[in-house]
Amino acid sequence: MQVSQQIVGQFRRKRLLIASIVAALVLILTLTFRFVEEKGRIEQQSRNFANNAIQRFDRMFSPLDVSASNTLGLVGVRCSTVRFPLVEKLATLQTVRAVLLVDNDRIYCSSIYGERNIPFSTTYPELAVNNQRMLLSVDNYLLKGSPVLLFWTPRSMDNRAGILQVINIEMMSNYLLEPTLPWVERAVFNVGGQSLEYGNPMIEAVHPSEDEVGYQQSSLRYPFSITLFGPAPSRLALMTLPSQLPLALLLSLLMGYIIWLATANRMSLSWQISYGLSAQEFMVYCQPLISARTGSCEGIELLLRWHNPRQGWIPPDVFIPMAERQNLIAPLTRFVISETVRHLPTLPACPTFHIAINVAASHFRDRAIIDDLQRLWWPANPKPQLVVELTERDALPVVDQRVVSHLHKIGVKLAIDDFGTGHSSLSYLKTLSPDVLKIDKIFTAAIGTDAINATVTDMVISLAQRLNISLVAEGVETAEQALYLRERGVDTLQGYFYARPMPLGEFPGWLTRHQPTMDA
Repeated sequence: MQVSQQIVGQFRRKRLLIASIVAALVLILTLTFRFVEEKGRIEQQSRNFANNAIQRFDRMFSPLDVSASNTLGLVGVRCSTVRFPLVEKLATLQTVRAVLLVDNDRIYCSSIYGERNIPFSTTYPELAVNNQRMLLSVDNYLLKGSPVLLFWTPRSMDNRAGILQVINIEMMSNYLLEPTLPWVERAVFNVGGQSLEYGNPMIEAVHPSEDEVGYQQSSLRYPFSITLFGPAPSRLALMTLPSQLPLALLLSLLMGYIIWLATANRMSLSWQISYGLSAQEFMVYCQPLISARTGSCEGIELLLRWHNPRQGWIPPDVFIPMAERQNLIAPLTRFVISETVRHLPTLPACPTFHIAINVAASHFRDRAIIDDLQRLWWPANPKPQLVVELTERDALPVVDQRVVSHLHKIGVKLAIDDFGTGHSSLSYLKTLSPDVLKIDKIFTAAIGTDAINATVTDMVISLAQRLNISLVAEGVETAEQALYLRERGVDTLQGYFYARPMPLGEFPGWLTRHQPTMDA
């Protein structure tokens, strides 16, 4: 029972381990998925912010571009003539501080100051020489020191004539670049190598701090870009994981419980037995039956052994009771019969040689054992005497006692295994008319040590002799036990003293080497 509990405990521990691993993996994968999803969402939010800002700036610059193109015809006209049209144009453009006309590489007219005489290429070489259309600069005339954006629209390819609009970029940036926390902490408007950050009136280069990352997006229509600074998306995503933990934990526990239920059958001894049969993990062993009178081998008892690659050798007293409870004992018995038939050519072909097969009481129901013998055993035309050993883990139903009578009619002997233990009783001697009684090894082990069990052994021997029933003593391990049983008339001895259980294929070799001895 202790070994059985250990095996069952091993299966439960494996089930628990698998369920725990699955639950942990689900937890990790769920949190990882939420982390990746949140990180992607934050990155997308930054991209959306930059794209929206660029679209808004593009929409602000587009009417200025159109207005400048429509006003190019005024370039070259005297300032006194065009100044008021420029003022009217300026009134419709709220973001423009001033409009300057350039001709022959000189700024000759201002919508605010009127006539001017300022060299264009010297003052703004970036526009005149480097062919830039935009330039971040500082207003030195109207609001001194304030940042402005110069928007240049040339009339000629040599940049010596055109319209220069002075745009209030600080107002635009404060309106269009307001950061969206937490993923955008700083937003910067870039033109050329100059930058204007939201909330900072200074035009200067900007850099991310130690815990910030940058993202930049450029306009496809105008020569400017937007740079965003903020916490790393992975850091922000990590900060959201604690809020995701309860749901992820609930999901992992649910999956672990589902796995626990799903492995209830597969990770059980009964499922392992079924799988073991199909995977040929079971082997048929045999133990010689020795004549107490002559010392010669007069038969074998077939024993089933199971080597589970996952658990090692599993004792019969562990898997046989489980197989009986799960209605798997009949398939195991059929396997034993089939393997025995396969080895029949190597076994002694004489009627005096006995082959004993253990059969559970449940196998007697509905003539199942009769049908199996007719299908598997008799077609092989066996010569040895077949002995069916009735195991006593389950009581034999009265209705199936007719099967016993049929076994006697077809020449099969019946033995009651482990007599005196389990459900066996004296009534079986009358109702079943057994040919053989097998004395359980606990009584054999008591010889010379336990007076009470030794007395019971003597009573069983005397009873069998009075009823003319053959006796087989199991568990003979010493010469003293063998002598004691032989002196009391026990017919057959079985135990480690003569031979340990061996694979059925090794029995012919053992039989050749066996020398009958009566010294024991």
